Amino acid sequence: MSAMTSVIVRVPITIWKRGGRSLIVSLDGTVGALPPPRARIDSTLIKALARAYRWKRMLDEGRYGSVSELATAEKLDRGYLGRILMLTLLAPDIVEAALDGRQPAELGVHVLREGFPVEWGEQTRFLAAGQ
Repeated sequence: MSAMTSVIVRVPITIWKRGGRSLIVSLDGTVGALPPPRARIDSTLIKALARAYRWKRMLDEGRYGSVSELATAEKLDRGYLGRILMLTLLAPDIVEAALDGRQPAELGVHVLREGFPVEWGEQTRFLAAGQ
């Protein structure tokens, strides 16, 4: 039985952020880009967004006269339905990021149900600040 040995390899690099991109800079000054982060699809958030837009469409089309009436038809608590319906007020870039799996790791339905600013620019600042 042979003894196992470990080898530690150290690669001195620096990571710079430039214009929203991460760059790797080696000791000799060579610059290379980091691969883009992998998408993190949050199926719960996507499902909540889909429900919110479906419910909004049902209200807009006049199929239900109020949130209370819709909640009764969907057999859901009115408060819950109202909080999920608020997701239709999210800025389009935030919705797109969520659908693409590019939303911040801490952003989920549990955070958004607690409330967020209505103004799109404020939403971005609010989410960037970590709520």
